Amino acid sequence: MHPAPSVILFTVLSGAGFGFLALLGVFGASGTAAFFLWGLGYGMAVAGLVSSAFHLGNPRRALLAFTQWRTSWLSREAWASVIALGLFAPQALADWLGFDWGQGFWGQGFWGRGFGIAGAVMAGVTVFASAMIYAQIRAVPRWHHWTVPLVFLAYWATGGVVLAGVAPLALPALCVLGGVLALHWHFGRHAFARAAETMESATGLGRIGAVSVFEQPHTGGNYLLREMIHVVGRKHAERVRMIAMVCSVMLPAMALAWLGGVTGAVLAALTHLLGALAQRWLFFAEAEHVVGLYYGQRGAGVASGSGGRAR
Repeated sequence: MHPAPSVILFTVLSGAGFGFLALLGVFGASGTAAFFLWGLGYGMAVAGLVSSAFHLGNPRRALLAFTQWRTSWLSREAWASVIALGLFAPQALADWLGFDWGQGFWGQGFWGRGFGIAGAVMAGVTVFASAMIYAQIRAVPRWHHWTVPLVFLAYWATGGVVLAGVAPLALPALCVLGGVLALHWHFGRHAFARAAETMESATGLGRIGAVSVFEQPHTGGNYLLREMIHVVGRKHAERVRMIAMVCSVMLPAMALAWLGGVTGAVLAALTHLLGALAQRWLFFAEAEHVVGLYYGQRGAGVASGSGGRAR
């Protein structure tokens, strides 16, 4: 698929933002620092959600996404994100102003960090719903796999602790993220071949024998060609994969372990976000939609080694 910048920013910023908010919701902050930390988390999460609207054909209809929650993972994501942000709000206010929501209601400290913990759970649900938007698509074999939600959730959890600079939590989380990325790339490499999709199955003409493209279905461009078919050479894909692993996992771990302090935390956060952007670009660039068979093109197959000519 064609890697749209709006969707890349959406998945990276919202994932990291909700991860940071979840960390604050569970562990908290205090005073002026709480104001800026909660503001950073909210800013990233909301910026990511807003950027997703720019990928819509008509952004003014974005509110319609809330109406299909029974059948649409996108709608479930929209509701979960609003609920999460709403739950985080009273916890952020309590951290900033220094009071406990349990006072005057259920007794001293009864509710404690209840709003923050509930918000953290809904933040995880939001990221899971975002992943399922892609993982549910059978027509993209590379996405239709259990490692996709695992990758999204791993970036969510790791992004939160890395942005917070909490080395004791971030270092093991980065190791887990590295393993998850390796699994995702391993299973995705030959996903299209395992799906056994062919020109015959794509056109429905397999019953009459082998099928080849005589002439393109139309002479002009369309949405399918623009959004669903993208070619990335194997050499370039491997390079981006290396950038994603080094920046998402290795450099942040080195910065937190060796530098420490504010400098290490800032470098870890910046390199991790850069690696997340690289991974998410590759996530879309290597996604081979079966509609490419109908047009006689195998976009991601070039990168995955499952067939085609490298460009």
